[in-house]
Amino acid sequence: MKRREFIALAGCAAVASIGSVRGVAGEAAPAGEAVMAWMITIAPTWFDPSTAPPQITPFGILYALHDALVRPLPGQKMGNSLAESWAESPDGLTYEFKLRRGLTFHNGEDVTAEDVKFSFERYRGAGARELNTHVRRVEVVDPLTVRFVLNEPWPDFMTFYGSTATAAGLIVPKRYVTQVGDEGFRKHPIGAGPYKFVSHTPGVEVVFEANEQYWRRVPSVKRLIMRSVTCRSGPPTRTCGSRVSSALTRAARALVNYRPSWCGRNLARAA
Repeated sequence: MKRREFIALAGCAAVASIGSVRGVAGEAAPAGEAVMAWMITIAPTWFDPSTAPPQITPFGILYALHDALVRPLPGQKMGNSLAESWAESPDGLTYEFKLRRGLTFHNGEDVTAEDVKFSFERYRGAGARELNTHVRRVEVVDPLTVRFVLNEPWPDFMTFYGSTATAAGLIVPKRYVTQVGDEGFRKHPIGAGPYKFVSHTPGVEVVFEANEQYWRRVPSVKRLIMRSVTCRSGPPTRTCGSRVSSALTRAARALVNYRPSWCGRNLARAA
């Protein structure tokens, strides 16, 4: 398959895998493989929400591996994800989230309010100072309910916590991270997202496998490979830069002009 084709098909795979909301029951099992090209080297820090840099790019991987209480969803700037509901107090000082029942991480452990609290307090990314300045404490009300208490009303709290402004809202398993440590977690991350981590070849690619227990929708593509496509030696040449840029442009067009019928035919052919 030509490079431009596998990039476009990867775009279709991404949309088909996490682009709509349906129940898990009765869905076809994931099948086939898709390769997504990245014009940069994929860093292990992108696997861990606590160290994700202040850029939108890492969310392509973060949202494959992990999930959040609330997050951008198709047709929603901030939709309920792991949280089935949330509420702000009339005085603007507390935000309470109720987790869905039956949620699990990739290793089978339950997703609980303790994991939410742990993930927030562990976050050390670009938005940590602002969040820590405004959030007084995080309370575990019960295994499925968590409450954030602010020092004073802060209208931007949900923007910082529930969007791609920071990765503070992505949830990791407290028990697993405590057992393996930060470095161990980055070597083999465990999340609650639509794809499970399989392997990482530094400077080359990262391989994921569909999470068939994902609460929102079972991914359509079983094996997803995110591969670095860069100029192999020396500074980028006009030919190399043009080739990679052209490939990424075609991928963008495939996403903008996403048509399920086209993607279905071509993903089937690729598999």
